[in-house]
Amino acid sequence: MTTVPTATGAVAGDELGVTLMHEHVFVLDDALERDLPHPEWDEEAAIEAATATFARLAALGVGTVVDLTVPGLGRDVARVRRVASRSPVAIVVATGWYVRGDLPPFFGTHGPGRLVGGADPLEALFVRDLEEGIAGTGVRAAVIKVVSDEPGLTPDVTRVLDAAAAAHVRTGAPIMTHSHAPTRGGLAQQEALAARGVDLGRVVIGHAGDSEDLDYLRMLADRGSFLGFDRFGMAHTQSDDARVRTLLALLERGYAESIVLSHDAAVFSRVTPPSWRARETPDWRMDHLATRIVPRLRAAGVDDATMRTMQVDNPRRILAGR
Repeated sequence: MTTVPTATGAVAGDELGVTLMHEHVFVLDDALERDLPHPEWDEEAAIEAATATFARLAALGVGTVVDLTVPGLGRDVARVRRVASRSPVAIVVATGWYVRGDLPPFFGTHGPGRLVGGADPLEALFVRDLEEGIAGTGVRAAVIKVVSDEPGLTPDVTRVLDAAAAAHVRTGAPIMTHSHAPTRGGLAQQEALAARGVDLGRVVIGHAGDSEDLDYLRMLADRGSFLGFDRFGMAHTQSDDARVRTLLALLERGYAESIVLSHDAAVFSRVTPPSWRARETPDWRMDHLATRIVPRLRAAGVDDATMRTMQVDNPRRILAGR
């Protein structure tokens, strides 16, 4: 792959520029919006806020944002495309399924060996999203998102990993994860994916930067995967001081080519709505790296070449396959 599909068409890998590798535009839930509407959600206002957010990012030098909102988090690619069509920043979208424990009941009856039977609908969905487009929009996913958290590899989490690995083997698409760093969850993800034929060099272990355990982080990187230092500003999971300290320690040990940077922020999220974020995590925004963290790294001696490696070169290697 030398080009990368985005919400508004393919972009050459060399044109991605500075890339935020783990963000969300809108995190919603269609059933909740129908039955229990959130008082802070206003679609048109959210579209305007997202448009302003991406204009701000472009002015700060960001070229691409990877939106890892997948089914289970209220993915609506048509809505994201409305933002992308007004944005100078390219938006890459994802396939996959967000589940920490149990999948929706439909999956309990559909698939090989189940009541209704048939092919695995998860694998079919992932491959269709990657090769044909998402939900009739024609917008193709570029990455596969998988999740495991504190409960570990539950049967349904494992089922998603199975489908993601199969889709990766068929399409070559990279896999990006949500992991639980306190329990060293990235190691179990690597073991499961590798056992299913996944090239660990095409895997980003998300939220690795929540950990200060250098032995754990080096094990993940030494197995070939990228480390997602992707929650800057997310103070309730780790302080920026700790994230910067750990990142600098890894850079001193030569791991720049194994690291990508981001925030895991959202323009709007039902899970942590704007009023809560403004009060509790005011730095948890997509401009935080550019305005606060990158200057701290440069002041600590991180040079331009290293910043480019983490923000431009590594994302290009992951997304464009080079």
